Amino acid sequence: MSRIRFNALEETLHRLPVKVVQKEKRSTLFGQNVFNKYAMQQYLTRAAYESVMSAIEHGTKIDRKIADQVAVSMKDWAMAKGATHYTHWFQPLTGATAEKHDAFFESINGSLAMEKFDGKQLVQQEPDASSFPHGGIRNTFEARGYTAWDPTSPAFVYETTLCIPTIFVAYTGEALDNKTPLLRSLQALDTHATAVCRYFDKNANKVNATLGWEQEFFLIDDALALSRPDIQLTGRTLLGYMPAKGQQLEDHYFGTIPARAMSFMQELEQECMLLGIPVKTRHNEVAPNQFEVAPIFEEANLAVDHNSLLMDVMQKISRRHKFKVLFHEKPFKDINGSGKHNNWSLTSDKGTNLLSPGKTPMKNLQFLTFFVNTIKAVHNNEELLRASVATASNNHRLGTNEAPPAIISVFIGSQLSAVLDELENVTKGKLSPKEKTDLKLNIIGKIPEILLDNTDRNRTSPFAFTGNKFEFRAVGASTNCAIPMTVLNTIVAKQLKEFKKEVDALIDKKGLKKDEAVFNILREYIKDSKPIRFEGDGYGEVWEKEAQKRGLSNNKTTPGALKVKSSEKVISLFEEMKVMSRVEVEARYEIDLESYSNKVEIESRVLVDIARNHVVPTTIIYQNTLLENTKNLKEIFGEDYKKIAKEQIELIMNISNHITQINALVIALERERLKAAKKTGLKLAEHYSYLIKPFFSKIRFHCDQLETMVDDNLWPLTKYRELLFIK
Repeated sequence: MSRIRFNALEETLHRLPVKVVQKEKRSTLFGQNVFNKYAMQQYLTRAAYESVMSAIEHGTKIDRKIADQVAVSMKDWAMAKGATHYTHWFQPLTGATAEKHDAFFESINGSLAMEKFDGKQLVQQEPDASSFPHGGIRNTFEARGYTAWDPTSPAFVYETTLCIPTIFVAYTGEALDNKTPLLRSLQALDTHATAVCRYFDKNANKVNATLGWEQEFFLIDDALALSRPDIQLTGRTLLGYMPAKGQQLEDHYFGTIPARAMSFMQELEQECMLLGIPVKTRHNEVAPNQFEVAPIFEEANLAVDHNSLLMDVMQKISRRHKFKVLFHEKPFKDINGSGKHNNWSLTSDKGTNLLSPGKTPMKNLQFLTFFVNTIKAVHNNEELLRASVATASNNHRLGTNEAPPAIISVFIGSQLSAVLDELENVTKGKLSPKEKTDLKLNIIGKIPEILLDNTDRNRTSPFAFTGNKFEFRAVGASTNCAIPMTVLNTIVAKQLKEFKKEVDALIDKKGLKKDEAVFNILREYIKDSKPIRFEGDGYGEVWEKEAQKRGLSNNKTTPGALKVKSSEKVISLFEEMKVMSRVEVEARYEIDLESYSNKVEIESRVLVDIARNHVVPTTIIYQNTLLENTKNLKEIFGEDYKKIAKEQIELIMNISNHITQINALVIALERERLKAAKKTGLKLAEHYSYLIKPFFSKIRFHCDQLETMVDDNLWPLTKYRELLFIK
């Protein structure tokens, strides 16, 4: 066994769980380190508190004097929590979070000092934007970028730093982050959903999108992870032979949480409580060493921030427990990967879930309106929704046995399908008295009854209705939730805008009553969007052929899926809804392509390095041992050695063949990489996808075969059985 691998295993075997003692109730801990309403009421003047709440609830501006008051109060509160620094915490287009820490400390005349934090420092900062992805929004030599306070997401203290959630924009005003388009999409959705909501409740003033994410991840011992260059540099294993026992016994799923993992989760949950992240659920996932945590639903902007914060906190806490947390969607071959299911719904300011039926036909009609419009929005924009989850890492997961396919479809269950089928047959125009009665009593009136556990869940559906929400299952574990949520909010906002326009036209021009106009438009939408509804098994060629007949896209590769982002349809959509400008949309398309190419290039370089510098040299050492042994047998037994050493000779020949194949494939891969260096944008991404990635599985095959042949004591890389099963 290689020295590095032996040391890593030795260190792992002697590790004990870190004891985490939690004395206080979670309800007591919750939000202690958050500058929330309770903290603001304690520290702010009444005028300052009302100004901040108005900004949160109505989007009003906070003037400079009030900002100064808020800043001083926020500083005093944070320092009481042990904070010494502050930072504008933002989410650039890297997909991660970013922060620059500044001390409250200020020097006065070189001899006196004080802690200072004013409204200007709270409201706006100017971090260097030159090295963040920008997709051509500005020149590389231009460094200005501004962070601006987002009061709708409360500040918090973490590890002696006051963190202020902010947006991040260029000097010219274009968004350089994932949060700004999300906030704009929420505004668009609020505007158009509220307008539709007033058909059913004239007092409705606001509609919020809510989000409940489910974060899956792997925990790997950090010493073992350090012994694997591929895990360190790419977040996944590029090589590794599947052990005899994987997940086939299905004994890990919902099993007893291992002691070390439980200790990690206990500290994570305690920190989440302090930070106001309402984590409620924890459990083992399907694959060995795979786990999931999930929170209570929150307003979408706050939920996105909390998920990004959770991922930061998980990485920090995992180090204290001697773990490395893996968010890659497919870190191990032939076992389940990790997703981040996004459970999305709409809630009015009256506390009504618009995707949940009520006790009256009117409430059920409201439910059907938002339900059908969401399905129609997905049908009209299924390629864009697929593009929102298209990344280099998520591409390994989609379509495998634990994730939905690349074809976007909507699952609603057989009973709701039957309801829509009945509504499809409603007479166009004015309804007969009998139809009105049937609708109110036999169809609309019975919806609450049929929604109670009306169907089993369909794990192969990318977009499934699960009772009072839609679950976007195709989102990858490493994805920033803001990206798919921005798309979903925008397409639904656009659809609701069109719906209101069409309903109003029937009322004003055709003289139909409101309910009849709503039914008529929903009827057409149900017909139009029928191809996106699918109740069966999403895996296999049968659905692929059926989806093709229905006119649905099947963009299996990331470059292929991303193409739609550059279309005039998508650009017009974002511009019309005032979510992103043409420049901002095109920039993100370029960034996505560049990110894909860079990640595949890194993986190709790491794979070549491991194959050449780890696998082949180790194999040659073992091969030389076999050659020396056969030579000794020949000296002892003469020509009879061929019979005695037959198996060894065959093994030597097999090893030689695999080494030859690896060397040839590595040379061919590097040749293709040189060709790729001359390309840019989509052509570069396609080159990596279609001409370079296919080498990965071929090289892996030969390396993995050698893993089964070479002496275990010599093999340099920590094996799957060691990564996945050592506790």
